[in-house]
Formats: sequence, C-alpha cells, structure tokens
Amino acid sequence: MPRKIESIPIAIGGWAIDGCAYIGGLATLTGRSAYMICVAPFLGQRLRPQRAVHQAFAVGVEAIPIVSLILFFVGLIMALQSAYELRRLGAMQFLAGAVAVSILRELGPLLTAIVVIGRSGSAFAAEIGTKKVTEEVDALRTMALDPVAFLVAPKFLAMLIMVPCLTVWADMMGIVGGGAFGISGAGFTIGSYLMATRDSIVIRDMYTGLIKSALFGLVITAVGCKEGFSTGAGAEEVGRSTTSAVVTSIAMVILVDLVFTALFYFINPT
Repeated sequence: MPRKIESIPIAIGGWAIDGCAYIGGLATLTGRSAYMICVAPFLGQRLRPQRAVHQAFAVGVEAIPIVSLILFFVGLIMALQSAYELRRLGAMQFLAGAVAVSILRELGPLLTAIVVIGRSGSAFAAEIGTKKVTEEVDALRTMALDPVAFLVAPKFLAMLIMVPCLTVWADMMGIVGGGAFGISGAGFTIGSYLMATRDSIVIRDMYTGLIKSALFGLVITAVGCKEGFSTGAGAEEVGRSTTSAVVTSIAMVILVDLVFTALFYFINPT
C-alpha cells in the first residue's frame, strides 16, 4: 500500500511534465507558423496563398450549412428553455436579450469551434498523418521544402480568418432561431424582437466572442497538425492521431474558453 501511495505523486508529476511538453510543442508549432506567415514572405520565402484559400473554403464555406442548422436549433432551444422561467417571473420581454447574450458570448463561438474540430481538426490530423506514413513529409524535406511552411502555415492563416467569420454567421443564425420562437410563441413582432436584441447587447458581447473564436481556431489547428506530425507507422496510427486530435482539441478549447471567460469577467465584471 505505501508503494502505491508513493506512486501517485510520481504519476501526477509525469502527467504534468507531459502536459507542459505538449503545450510547449503546440506553442513551438504556432510560433513557427506565425514566422512563416508574418516574417518569411519579407525574406523572400513563398507563402503559397492558394493553399490558404483552398483551406479557407474547406474550413469556412463548406461548414456554413451544418453550422447554420445547429445554431438555429440551439437558439430555438435557448428561447424555449428561457421562456419557462421568464414567463413565471413575468419577464418575457427579456427573452431576446437572454438568447442574444448567451449566443454571442458563449454558445456561438463554442459550438462553432466544436463543429470545426469535427470537420477540420480531424481532417488536418488525418491529412498530415497520412503524408507522414507515406513518407511525403520526408519527401518535402528532401526537396528543401519546410513541412510547416507547406502544410501548416496555410491552415493557420485560413483558420484565423474563417473561424471568426463562421462565428459571426453562427451568432446570427442563433439569434434567428431564438426569434422564431419569440415571434411565434412569445408575442414579439419582428421589429420588437430585433429592437430588444439590439438594446440588450453591447460591443463587449461581440468582441469577446470573436477573440475567443480566433483563439479556438489557433488551438484547433495546432493540435490537429501536431497530432498529424506525431503519427507513428501504419494506417492504424492515422486513426489514433485523428481521434486524439478531436478529443484533445475539445478539451483545449473548453480550457481556453474557461480561462478567457474568467479573464474578461475580472477585467470588466459589469
């Protein structure tokens, strides 16, 4: 029994060291990609914007239907759930504000990130993992091409632009979903619902969600690409990397969401 008790701190220490090493690897990959995007083009190295455009189309445009569907129904669900308590308190006039603030600050960025993880984060890990297994990554190095510049930097650029744009669209669809119930079941007109939504939100509600969405995009790309580069030999390892990328990305996104929500609260609690 004493040996088992002594092994607990050792295991915790090992997990902490592994976690710090993993986060350090993500930071290194992100830093190298930032260098390739912001500095290397001025030193004569090619950025390959066409790859970034292709990634942006896959990440953003192709995700619009599923994001629209999910956020519309989430906004509708939020309105239905809020109506229970608000009707009991005689405060149905606050329905539009409750839906808009919850969507803009939290649900819009978070649900968009989860959709992007399932569609793009897993695809990044599978793509790079497959290239590593088939030795295409080694072939890039043989041709004097940096794999980070060729494979990762365009993904970072596309995600940094498209995830906030997708979040804006998701926020709008969530508000539309809430308005569908507000107009049909809560006595609002289209004009009164839009005015109530406008009066309830402030600029802080919008920029907090957009800042978090940009950070989510960076985290999703870094985790997906790192898991891809960590793929071992064999087709089975590609599946393992893809699964690990999805699970780790969701955990990291929720952790980042918690940290920045708390930070925004303590900076401006009103």
